[in-house]
Amino acid sequence: MATVRLAFGLGLLWLSLAACTPRVVVEAPKEPITINMNIKIEHEIRVKVDKDLDAAFAKQGDIF
Repeated sequence: MATVRLAFGLGLLWLSLAACTPRVVVEAPKEPITINMNIKIEHEIRVKVDKDLDAAFAKQGDIF
């Protein structure tokens, strides 16, 4: 009877320890990571257009 009680106690101890085991999973994301850089690109385009307009106005001051 003592061996059955000991086996039951050990089994119960093992189950309780297995249930409390932390699980850490490192996975790759399912969707690719995207970085939106539209703000920087638009800024560079605006600066370039502004410089081109300044040059055009400097050449032909009587456009308007």
